[in-house]
Amino acid sequence: MLFLVAALLLLGVVLGTVAHAPFSFSLVAALVIATWLGVFALRERHARRRHTSTH
Repeated sequence: MLFLVAALLLLGVVLGTVAHAPFSFSLVAALVIATWLGVFALRERHARRRHTSTH
């Protein structure tokens, strides 16, 4: 429960910061995060596929 409260507090701080940042900065930050998540997902998929094929 404390983790949820901390996560919501952090989300509120981040959203408040984005509201005051220029739109172009927010867009670039969103693209960087989306790219990072995409790379992470591909690495996980590749690792899981390689792991299950050997066993």
